[in-house]
Amino acid sequence: MNKKLSRLRRARKTRSHIKYLRVTRLCINRTPQHIYAQIIDPDGGTILASASTLDKNIRDSIKTGGNVEAAAIVGKAVAERARAAGVDTVAFDRGGF
Repeated sequence: MNKKLSRLRRARKTRSHIKYLRVTRLCINRTPQHIYAQIIDPDGGTILASASTLDKNIRDSIKTGGNVEAAAIVGKAVAERARAAGVDTVAFDRGGF
C-alpha cells in the first residue's frame, strides 16, 4: 500500500469513530501560506462554523498566513463562532495524519 492510500484508510477509520461517538468534529487544513478550520456537525452534512487566514478581519491582523501566530488567531476565531453556533465540545479530526 502506498502512503496516500494508507493515509486515506486512517482518515476513514478516524471519521467513522467520530461519527459513532456522535460529536461535532474539528477539521484543520494547513498549507504553507494559510490555515483553515471547520466545525462540522455529527452527521457530516453541514459546516457549523469556519475560520481561515483568508477571512478579511483575520487577514488584516496578521503578517503571514502560515505561522503559529496565525494559527492562534484562527483557533480563537473558530472557537468564538462555534460557541455562537451552540457547540461546546468537538473531536479533532486528524485526517489520517
